[in-house]
Amino acid sequence: MNVDRFDLNLLIYLDVLLRERSVTKAAQQLGITQPAMSNGLKRLRDLFDDPILVRTSDGMSATERAQYLQPLVRNILANVDSAVQPTGKFSPSDSAKVFRIMVSDYAEATLVPAIVKRLRRDAPGIILDFMTPSDVTYKDVEQGKVDMAINRFDELPQSFHQKTIWVDGFSCLLNPSNPAAENFDLDAYLQASHIWVSKTGMGVGTGVNPTKDKAVKLGWVDEALDDIGHKRNISVFTRHYQMPALLAMNNDLVATLPTRVARMQAEGSALMLLPPPFDISPFELKMAWSPLLHHNPAHQWMRALIAEESAILVGE
Repeated sequence: MNVDRFDLNLLIYLDVLLRERSVTKAAQQLGITQPAMSNGLKRLRDLFDDPILVRTSDGMSATERAQYLQPLVRNILANVDSAVQPTGKFSPSDSAKVFRIMVSDYAEATLVPAIVKRLRRDAPGIILDFMTPSDVTYKDVEQGKVDMAINRFDELPQSFHQKTIWVDGFSCLLNPSNPAAENFDLDAYLQASHIWVSKTGMGVGTGVNPTKDKAVKLGWVDEALDDIGHKRNISVFTRHYQMPALLAMNNDLVATLPTRVARMQAEGSALMLLPPPFDISPFELKMAWSPLLHHNPAHQWMRALIAEESAILVGE
């Protein structure tokens, strides 16, 4: 293939086709006619000697070659976008830019207050739109509709950039009058009733059925228990990290939470903060963003600010 004669538009077509998995939707996204998009797909098939998209029972699916090409094409287009961006510096103190950031409830409780406080001081005109995991899909982040996602991720699309914010472990909150508090060993933990709290995934959440769902689906705490052949008795399921401290005031409930949240909720309360009587693997809070925004000056400034504030919190 002669690169000098290569049509860059074909990479744009390929990127959108693989994202939309539909000729019609890809044409709408690019503002061209469906026949023009179909012609673009034909040219791509000829260029790569590969079907690119094939019809399956699930709709149009990308071939193995196309899946390999997708992150490469995404990075090429991101670099091109960076090359044509204005080189002017970003002035945060004068900016009224809106940053849309998806944060888990955990990140909202621990990191967001520090970010807001810093912005009120250094860039009061900037507007923050914090969104929940249920509001956002990976596609929204990939397309740059959401500036970044801050969460605990099991996996991320290959094209995403990411940075670890910090690593956290787990602690237990319970009322001092809880019988389990007298000798907080594994037997006492298993005999107690528990509060489950989590909302980390992307997309619309679903309810939990404790009689059917496997332990691994309930998260790190229950997976760790399952590894040693045990299961806890969960009486309350919640998706909000503001709730466990209130609920743990009941003298028969135990909340097992990320340590940073547990410490915050234990402050100014009569609750006890104890280490779990079994090993739970620590987790990473990460920031992830699209390659489309990687070189954007405003985005670079915000990422640096978040990294600085998280480092200060970790130093505490």
